[in-house]
Amino acid sequence: MRLPFWNYLFTRFNVHEFPDLYTPLWVASLALLVILVILYNTRTRALHRHAPYLDLWEWLLWTGITLFGLLLVAAVFNFYLVVLLVILITGLAVMTWVRFIRFPPLLEIYEQKMAKQRYFTRSKFAHPESTIRPKGARSATNRATGQRARASRNRRRR
Repeated sequence: MRLPFWNYLFTRFNVHEFPDLYTPLWVASLALLVILVILYNTRTRALHRHAPYLDLWEWLLWTGITLFGLLLVAAVFNFYLVVLLVILITGLAVMTWVRFIRFPPLLEIYEQKMAKQRYFTRSKFAHPESTIRPKGARSATNRATGQRARASRNRRRR
């Protein structure tokens, strides 16, 4: 650093002025963009029945595309460093807000709803007889003829 740090805020972000930051920034932005798209595709396929989780990943995807896309544009067109920092800080703040403030209450409500559904389903099918249709009472002669008919069918199959 040859200048005071506030003077660097209004210099163009290029490879000559910031040789240590320029290449790692655009490579990291591109890599994170690709990773984000891959994560979005895998998580939305896994969670396709859970709408709040899909919404969370949708928000993260579009925020990430905006953030990392703007960082790439800023690096290519040599924006001032202050603009680049505003983009970076704002984008990371929005991603953090989405993941840790906006969606946790919604996900908690959804988890409670799913727990209630599991409980009612479990209690509905808790007794083995609840899934079996009751048969009509057979008389002794019907049972005997039914057993004879089954025995003859089993002999024929062998």
